[in-house]
Amino acid sequence: MGAGITHIVSYATAPWCGWMMLILLFCAVVSEFLQPGIISQAHYALGQTNRIYRDAPVHFLGQVLIMLFRLGTIALAVYLAVHSGERFGFGSFALIVGWVIAVLIVKMGGTVLVDYTFQISRRFSALYSQYNDIATMTTCLLYPCLLFTLRLGNPTAHRAVLAVSVGLFIGLWTYRVVRSYMKSPAAILYIALYICTLEVLPIAALIYLSSITIASI
Repeated sequence: MGAGITHIVSYATAPWCGWMMLILLFCAVVSEFLQPGIISQAHYALGQTNRIYRDAPVHFLGQVLIMLFRLGTIALAVYLAVHSGERFGFGSFALIVGWVIAVLIVKMGGTVLVDYTFQISRRFSALYSQYNDIATMTTCLLYPCLLFTLRLGNPTAHRAVLAVSVGLFIGLWTYRVVRSYMKSPAAILYIALYICTLEVLPIAALIYLSSITIASI
C-alpha cells in the first residue's frame, strides 16, 4: 500500500511528496488506533450528540499525531496550490509548514484575546473540541483529493481542491457556531466578525505569505 502511494504521487511530482503522504496516512491511522473515534466519530461535531470516545481518557500521542496529520495535509495542499515551478522542493515545503504553524499560533492568540475580552470562556471551551473535529473531518476529505490531484499534476486542480476544502471547512464551522450562538438577531454580527477575523483572514494571510515565499525561492 505504501509503495503504491509513493509511486502514484512521485509519478507526477517528487519522491518526497509520496513519502510525506504515506507518513501523514500513518499518523491518521495510528491516532485512530490509540484513541478510537478521534477520526471515525468526528462528524458528530455537526450535531449535538456526544461522541462515545469523549468519555474515554484523552491519549496525548493520539492527539499529537492527528494534529500532525491535519498540519501536514493542510501545508501540502497550500504548497501545491501556490507552487508554480516544475520541481517540487522539500525546503520550500518546510517553509510553508512554518507559515502554517505561525498563522495557527497567531490565530490561537486572537481566539484567547476574544475569549478574554468578551468573557465567553465556557462557550469557546465547549466549541474547541468540535472545531478540531470539523478540521479533522475536512482534512480527511482533503487527503484523498490530494492523492488524486498529485497524480494529475495539474496546478489548477490543486487550487480547486484547496478552495473547495477551505469553503467546506468555513461553511461547516459557521453552521456549528450559528447553532451554538444564535440566540438573538444581534448575534449575527458577532458571528460574522468572528468568522471573518479568526477564520477567513488567517487563511487568506497563509495563502498570501505562502505565495510570496514560493515566488522568492
